[in-house]
Amino acid sequence: MTRAFNFSAGPAALPEPVLRQVQEELLEWRGERASVMEVSHRGKAFVACAAEAERDLRELAGVPDDYAVLFLQGGATLLAALLPMNLAGPEAGADYVLTGHWGEKALDNARVSLRARVAASAKADGYDHVPDPAGWDLDPDAAYVHITSNETIHGVEFRQVPDTGDVPLVVDASSNLLSEPLDVRRFGVIYGGAQKNLGPSGLAVAIVRRDLLGRHGRLLPPIFELLNQVKNDSMFNTPPTFAWYVLGLVLKWMKAEGGLAALGERNRRKAERLYAVIDGSGGFYRNPVRPEARSRMNVPFTLPDPALDPVFLKEAEAASLVGLKGHRAVGGMRASIYNAMPEAGVAALADFMADFARRHG
Repeated sequence: MTRAFNFSAGPAALPEPVLRQVQEELLEWRGERASVMEVSHRGKAFVACAAEAERDLRELAGVPDDYAVLFLQGGATLLAALLPMNLAGPEAGADYVLTGHWGEKALDNARVSLRARVAASAKADGYDHVPDPAGWDLDPDAAYVHITSNETIHGVEFRQVPDTGDVPLVVDASSNLLSEPLDVRRFGVIYGGAQKNLGPSGLAVAIVRRDLLGRHGRLLPPIFELLNQVKNDSMFNTPPTFAWYVLGLVLKWMKAEGGLAALGERNRRKAERLYAVIDGSGGFYRNPVRPEARSRMNVPFTLPDPALDPVFLKEAEAASLVGLKGHRAVGGMRASIYNAMPEAGVAALADFMADFARRHG
């Protein structure tokens, strides 16, 4: 059986060269006479593997020395809960800008730990845009401002980094981290789950300005204190070693592909091709997001009749195009085209969509 083009939103497609290397090394890794899943996380081989992954991430993203890089369990949802209690005391305030489902979830998690408030929201418009930063109701005394840079369900993406002045900007970048060049210094914290652009599920990455940690004044369980993870190189407890190892391979693949500039240009072309099919379909396909906020990573679209949805999915699967069913909250279809999705996969989907519209329109 041949592999299909996988448009799943996450866990998502991994680069095929990475999968083949994992397959080759699975039983015996780096001369250890054991699998990477079986060796100690404190042994020399894995410590070197972990350090190499951090060096590669710092090189790719241009992470300055005054930022810590963490590789943690629990995914972005756990970090959305841990960051508020690590960045401020319980009486502090934090501003949240909502552009979709995951921003709402982050806000819900934060409200347990501090006075989180909504500074701007696109919910009334069905999350079809990014609110104009000029209209955000920001508190100059807030501990931080939180955004979700790309909403996977609604397909909304920040195309510019907002200016929050002296208030640190915290971003959940789960679905577009390392998809294009970025200026790390524009942010206080960048965090995200690995299972979309960086590796398998079970691992989260956080890039944190060091001076923001350790000043919250709370009594936290030691495992909740992110400063302990910084001091212990993300090994305060046993990390998800296999996911960390695979992430390291993905980072090397990114470097071999030309780095973030090359990946960003490729991602732009992929998204433009799909949106061109949608916009050129005469209304057969519809994307609900305003053009200036359309995601490069997740392209949701609907068909003219929901009765066509199962037909579309069945025919797409027969054409080796899988993972296209939209999220239950919005329905329709969704094509997730992260770094690992080759342009050939997007071309195959675009051709299929055009043909399907001709036959069913």
